[in-house]
Amino acid sequence: MYAIVEIQGQQFKAEQGKKLFVHHMKDVEEGQSVEFEKVLLVDNDGAVTVGAPTVEGAKVVCEVLKPLVKGDKVIVFKMKRRKDSRKKNGHRAQYTQVEIKSIIG
Repeated sequence: MYAIVEIQGQQFKAEQGKKLFVHHMKDVEEGQSVEFEKVLLVDNDGAVTVGAPTVEGAKVVCEVLKPLVKGDKVIVFKMKRRKDSRKKNGHRAQYTQVEIKSIIG
């Protein structure tokens, strides 16, 4: 059984026991249970239910493993040739690691 769920603007394939890195969620603590109710599709052993836009009564229950995980460093370098113009910038994305406990629906 799996479900396609929307978490903070991104879609993920959720299966029981799977660990996901989602965008950083504020006000969550390690070990806390979180429910996501924007379930777009549910596949229960071949019986597919597609929502319009979401599936009624379906939700995904997750447990927060790590509330703040920093991603890899991304370097942004812009240069215009023959103009003596260079700009170097960078950032590290912040994620929250969650584990799928159950899919209801």
